[in-house]
Formats: sequence, structure tokens, C-alpha cells
Amino acid sequence: MTVQRRGISKTPESSAIEKKIKRGNAQRQASSWRGKVITLLLLTGVTGLVSWMYFTWADDFTHTLVSRSEILTQPRVFTVECSEDYKKYKFFPGCTPSKCGRAITDSVVTLEEAQKLRRLAERGLSLAGSDGGASILDLHSGALSMGKQFVNIYRYFKNELRDVFTEDDFELYRDVRSRIQKVIAETFGLDSKQMYLTKPTFFSRINSTSAKTTHDEYWHPHIDKETYGSFDYTSLLYLSDYGLEFGGGRFVFMDPSSNRTVEPRAGRVSFFSSGSENLHRVEKVTWGSTRLKGTDE
Repeated sequence: MTVQRRGISKTPESSAIEKKIKRGNAQRQASSWRGKVITLLLLTGVTGLVSWMYFTWADDFTHTLVSRSEILTQPRVFTVECSEDYKKYKFFPGCTPSKCGRAITDSVVTLEEAQKLRRLAERGLSLAGSDGGASILDLHSGALSMGKQFVNIYRYFKNELRDVFTEDDFELYRDVRSRIQKVIAETFGLDSKQMYLTKPTFFSRINSTSAKTTHDEYWHPHIDKETYGSFDYTSLLYLSDYGLEFGGGRFVFMDPSSNRTVEPRAGRVSFFSSGSENLHRVEKVTWGSTRLKGTDE
């Protein structure tokens, strides 16, 4: 997902972000030879990602916010200063961020629930799937990756769906979504009744297959608020484990002083304010496949 530019005047903050994105682009262009000197690390998450490290610029220090082996019984919260992004959009009392940051918790969704959601996603994605490395299933819009395009699962597979999803599946999906919305509200001091789910909300499966379209290029640095103006908060629920089921695939916050990573773990929820204070990317998956559920408020 590439960054969308809107023709605004440059500020010191936006210039710093652009420099970070350009450095990330330079790293990707150079990876064709650096990729031969890699150290594989085992990472786990709802999306089954694998992480890898390579030689890079000295100022791109990487710090792990939460490792896969840790179990967080309470949200681990990191406060960051809000960007100016939110001033460009309509203000919604009780929802528009006045307190920004990022948080990770392992106490919102149980491992058993994550496994059930994973089976739900696998049944849906088994109907089709992308030719490239990233496949999407959106139960709200019905979008499902098929080859190099998307189809509506409720129209294209309407006769098969009664054998794919059950009412219990949808009830669990709604319940988990509600719990994630609640923890976001509690962490950032919001009114959960003023928060609404916006598109896209989807299950994602990522593997090491080469990208066939731009939709498969999940690894580019981006800002959710710039890509989707309605986003104020972004959340991820991991359904697979880093290092056990995939390599690479760590979530990376690209801060000015360093990269800060989250290692996926089945049942782990990561959420953050969607502005440029949380510029981020996902490492390329080098083996295995990741599975996750992504939501945005």
C-alpha cells in the first residue's frame, strides 16, 4: 500500500517523514544483494509472519517493543505526540485523537478464539486467493482476492457459503471486534459509543510468493490516515506465530530515531492512532505465511 500525497505544504515534520520513507525505499532497492546475507529470526503472530534482518544503515537501529515469547496481561502502551494530520479532517468529539500512541496486549482475545478465527479465515480464503503474496477476505464488503483481482464472496460463492461460515463464526467475529473497540477506547480515553468501524476490515494471509499486482505489495511504508481519511485508529489481531509459522513479517513503526517492531503472536492485538506519528510498514515474509485480522475505527 503506497502513501497517498495530497498536495499540502511541507513542514519539518512532513520532511522528516519523507526522508524516512525515501530511506526505506532505498533499502528495498538494495535488498537484491543484501538479501543474500540474512539472519532468519522466528516470529509469530495472528498472521503467521516471518522476520529477517539484513545489513542496513547505522542510524536504522531496530528496537523490539514486544517479542513473541512475552505474554502481556495488560496493554503495553507507548505514548507519542499527535501529528497535525487530524486537523485536516472533520473533528469528531469523543473519537478524533487528542492522545496518540501505540499499544499491544495479549489479554483481549484468547488463543482458542484466535484459532477459531483463523479457521474461519482459512475456509473463506480457500475459495480463491491472490496469485501474489497477499490475500484478503473482507466479511463486511465481501471482497475476496481471486487471482489478480477481487470478487464479492457473497455473490460469487453464494451457493457454497452455507457450508463455509456458520452463525457462530459471525457471532465470534462481532464479539471480538467489540472487545477490540472497547480496549482502544479505554486506552486512549475515548467514548466507545462514538467509535464506528470503517472500511476496510479484513483477514489477511501473507506469504513469500512474489507480488503480481500493487495489492500484493504490503511492505511499503505508509500512513493509514493519508491512505484512508476516515481512519483515526488502526488495530491488528494476529492469528499465527512469528518464527514458528513464518519468517519476516514483523510490524515496524518507523520512528525518526529507530525502527520499533512488534513480533506477532496468535491472539495478540496491536493498535495505534492512524496519523503520521505512526508511520509503519511490514517486513517481507521470507518463509511460511502470516494470518491476521485488521480493523480500523
